[in-house]
Amino acid sequence: MFDFNAPKDCLKGKKILVTGAAAGIGRAAAVAFAQYGAIVLLHGRNEESLNPVYDEIEALNLEQPAICPLDLEFAQPEQYEELAALIEQEFGTIDGLLNNASLLGARSPIQSYDQSLWMKVMQVNVNGSFMMTQAMLPLLDHDQPASVIFTSSSVGRKGRAHWGAYSASKFATEGLMETLSDELPGISKIRVNSLNPGATRTQMRTWAYPGEDPKTNPTPAEIMNAYLFLMSDDSIGTNGQKIDAQ
Repeated sequence: MFDFNAPKDCLKGKKILVTGAAAGIGRAAAVAFAQYGAIVLLHGRNEESLNPVYDEIEALNLEQPAICPLDLEFAQPEQYEELAALIEQEFGTIDGLLNNASLLGARSPIQSYDQSLWMKVMQVNVNGSFMMTQAMLPLLDHDQPASVIFTSSSVGRKGRAHWGAYSASKFATEGLMETLSDELPGISKIRVNSLNPGATRTQMRTWAYPGEDPKTNPTPAEIMNAYLFLMSDDSIGTNGQKIDAQ
């Protein structure tokens, strides 16, 4: 696992938006960020999907989270701007953005990949991350250091057969991260990195590898060290890096 021993209050006072926070790695990250002191803004398709993680954080007597629903598959650019305006009105600025929301799509050869599904995966994984990041950059750009994490994958660094749109979307994610991380130094205190969670015990992993024993993989909570590092001030100076959680 990533070698980082997170100080107890390493995220105290930070406001962090987590996309895809309803389940899996996003939910684990939201809870972990809250446990280390952050005010977490929970993004998901709808409010109903986010209520359980909201209740989980509340039950732990942590900083009260906020719910920020937006369906990335159908959202238009102006809706991202509206979300940013609401967050600014309530919180002023934010200190972190974890772009975690992703669709797997189909495990299918390129030749037979369903075109409408391809566009759906690209809309959520690439366009959604781009528009969310673009909308949040003004809120991240303030007098304190801030962090943006793009969620990558091993198949976004080395293409493999039958990973189709998901693989292509994660290559695009890496390119988006590299471009943004090269634009901001010298003009902003925002650092930008990508994070590959690796094989993790999630529903997406089960869909991708239905014959695999889930217990052979760590839980999302067990890979949080890398997430805590990149969101904490310990990672100031880390920019444009492709990090592996495992």
